[in-house]
Amino acid sequence: MPVLSIVSPFLNEQASAEAFARFSKALARDVKSRFGLDLEVVLVDDGSTDDSIGRYRAVLEGNWRIVELSRNFGKEIALFSGIEESSGDLILMVDADLQHPYDVCMELISTLIADDDLDVVYSVRIDRKTESWTKALASKLFYSLINAGQRFDMPENAGDFRIMRRQVAEALLRIRDKRRFNKGLYAWMGFRQKGISYIPAPRAAGRTKWSKRALASLSLEGITSFSALPLRSMSVVGVVIGILGMLYGGEIIIEALLFGTNVPGYPSLMASISVLGGFNLALLGLLGEYIWVTIGEVKDRPLYIVRRLHRSDDAA
Repeated sequence: MPVLSIVSPFLNEQASAEAFARFSKALARDVKSRFGLDLEVVLVDDGSTDDSIGRYRAVLEGNWRIVELSRNFGKEIALFSGIEESSGDLILMVDADLQHPYDVCMELISTLIADDDLDVVYSVRIDRKTESWTKALASKLFYSLINAGQRFDMPENAGDFRIMRRQVAEALLRIRDKRRFNKGLYAWMGFRQKGISYIPAPRAAGRTKWSKRALASLSLEGITSFSALPLRSMSVVGVVIGILGMLYGGEIIIEALLFGTNVPGYPSLMASISVLGGFNLALLGLLGEYIWVTIGEVKDRPLYIVRRLHRSDDAA
């Protein structure tokens, strides 16, 4: 019988364990009755400090595994480890906090199964009313920057909540980037994809683990991994500043030679040094980010380390 794997990374989600167990139990029942699929649950503990693993082990039913990572590697890597551990013909990625609604999960599954020509069905978050205008603007700028000059388009507001066929999962696993930005990788791989809009549900329990700093860091990962536009823009800005400097210098020479104008040099010199110095420091910082990404790839460390693998067979 074909198998559906659900992959869910978690971090300190012991309060959501029972709700997730009910979710997976209902999903196992419905996918078997509607689509003839067996369910495999693959959870990934991304360095939890509470008793999340103990709670999940106590309440989960059926065929499940928990990949306990040796520390916090981040959601991108945790998802990768879960996909690598999964064995299903179809792989559905959902958040352990259950902000991905059950009916949307079923819609993703049914949409993919109904069309043999589809390889991936992804979700697009449409409820952005609670966001500030600054965050919405930053999101627009981010996607514009990522998609500029690319041969592929990254769908705006499409996240990890998606279902894919095993062929796509195997292609994703062959990409061993150390600094991972999954949204970009999904788009870069191509395949036949379709989007479905959804409104996220409230968290089952607890608080989000995503801070503004973490989101900013992930955005920087995406930019340095998929866009050369910042570097090219800096080159253009440098050329423009150079041209303006030459024009200004020419104006000073003409005024001094033709009109005998005594142009005070200290204020203009200090202003030029400040502008160019700040620009150079910003460019060096940006170059440093790209170089750091390259160094991380060259080191060739493993993507993650598993401390322990928990199985439903062990708990039986």
